[in-house]
Amino acid sequence: MTQNNAPRLLLAGTGSGCGKTTVTTAILRALQRRGVTLSAFKCGPDYIDPMFHTAVLGVPSRNLDLFFEDEAGIRSQLARHIRPDGFGVIEGVMGFYDGVSGTTDTASAAHLARATGTPAVLIVRPKGQSLSLAAQIHGFRTFAENTLAGVILNGVSAGMYSFYKQIAEKAGLPVLGFLPPVPEAEIPDRHLGLVTADELSDLCEKIDWLADAAEEGIDIHALCALAQTAKPLADTHMPLARVTDFPVRIAVAKDRAFCFYYEDNFDVLRELGAELVPFSPLTDERLPENIDGLYLGGGYPELYDKRLSENEIMRNSIKKGIQNGLPTVAECGGFLYLLQSLDGVEMAGVLPTSAHMTRRLQPFGYVTLTANSDNLLCEAGGQFPVHEFHYAQAVDNGTDFRAVKPNGRAWDCGFATDTLYAGFPHLYFRAKTEIAANFVRKCAERSGK
Repeated sequence: MTQNNAPRLLLAGTGSGCGKTTVTTAILRALQRRGVTLSAFKCGPDYIDPMFHTAVLGVPSRNLDLFFEDEAGIRSQLARHIRPDGFGVIEGVMGFYDGVSGTTDTASAAHLARATGTPAVLIVRPKGQSLSLAAQIHGFRTFAENTLAGVILNGVSAGMYSFYKQIAEKAGLPVLGFLPPVPEAEIPDRHLGLVTADELSDLCEKIDWLADAAEEGIDIHALCALAQTAKPLADTHMPLARVTDFPVRIAVAKDRAFCFYYEDNFDVLRELGAELVPFSPLTDERLPENIDGLYLGGGYPELYDKRLSENEIMRNSIKKGIQNGLPTVAECGGFLYLLQSLDGVEMAGVLPTSAHMTRRLQPFGYVTLTANSDNLLCEAGGQFPVHEFHYAQAVDNGTDFRAVKPNGRAWDCGFATDTLYAGFPHLYFRAKTEIAANFVRKCAERSGK
C-alpha cells in the first residue's frame, strides 16, 4: 500500500448547465501554464467531459463513479493516477448532491468529495438573481455533510463581480473569483451533450481564451492553497491476474463515430493480457489483421450513418468476423452499428433488428443487468452494474439480460451468445472484472496459441 499526499480539488455545480466543464477546462489550462503536473477526473459515467480534459492535458482523464466502485476503490484510483508531485482536478456531475436514485446523494459529487476527503468548490451561475444567490449558496453549504470550501461565479462580467461577490459571501463561503462570458470560446452542444473535443478545429484557441479569462478573474493561488488541504490517499489496488499466457489482440473502434470509452476499461483489458489495436470503421477498409476480439464502443454513429454504410467492405468484414465467432463487445453506438439499419440507412446487418433516432432520452441512467442465459460475459444469473444514455430506439432491444434501475423499473435488453455482447448498456469493467476476464479468456481461446 502506498500513500499519496498530492493536492486536489473537486469543481462542483449547482446543476447541469452551470458551466462545470467550461470552468474546469479553463482552470486546467491556467494551471498547466504554471507548469503544474495535472491529472483530471470526472465524477460519474460521462464520456464527453473527459475528452475536453484530455484535450487540455494530453493525457487521459478518468471517471470516478461510486455506483461502479466502492469508496476504497475510488480512493485507490485517485492515489494511483495523481502523481505524487502532481495536482488532481475532479469535475463534478449534475448538481452537487444529485445521486443515483434522485432521492439520495449516493454516487453524487458530494459523496465523492466526502469519500475522498477532497475540498469542493461550488460553481454558481447567478443569472436572474440578486440576494437569492446567497440563499442558494447557503442551502448548498448547510444541506448535508460536505467538503464545500469556496465558490466560483460563472457568467459574471467584471463590472458586476464585486456586486455578486458581496452577496455570495453572505452565505459563509469564500468567493474565489469569477469567469466572465467568453462568447468566442462557447462550445456547441447536441442531444448527448457537448460536441466532442475532436470535432472542434479551433479547440486549442477556445481553451486558451478561457484560460486567459480564468487568469484574470479566478484566484488560482487560492485554489492551489485550498487543494493542499485534501486528505492523503492510500492506493490499495492489486493488479489483476492475467488470464492468458500470451497477449491477445483486441481491435477497438476509435474514430468520431465511436469515441465513448472509459479509460479504465482499457486498463483492465491490458492488465488481463490484452493488446488493444485501434481502427476506424469510418475510414479503414477492413478489421486489423490477426485479431482475437473486437470492441465497438459508443459514440455518434447516427451522425456518420451514411459514411459507415458506404464503407461496405468494413461492414462486411465485421459481419463476417462476428458470424465466424470473433468475440465481440458492442455498447450503445457499437450496438446500433451491428443492426440491420439505423434511420433507414444500412448498417452491418449482424443483428435481426433496426433502430431510429428519437427526440427524447430513452430509458437511461444506472442499471443492474442480470443474465437470462449463459453468454460471453457471464453465466445465467450473473449480475453487473451498467449505464445507459441514448436517444435511439430499437425495434427489438434483445432479451438476454434483465435490466433493473435503482427505482425498481425493469425491462429486457441485450443480445448475447457465447461470443457476443451487444446492447444499449455501457459496461464498466472495473465494477465487475470477471466480465472483462471472460471476454479476454474467450479471445485467447479463439487465438489458440
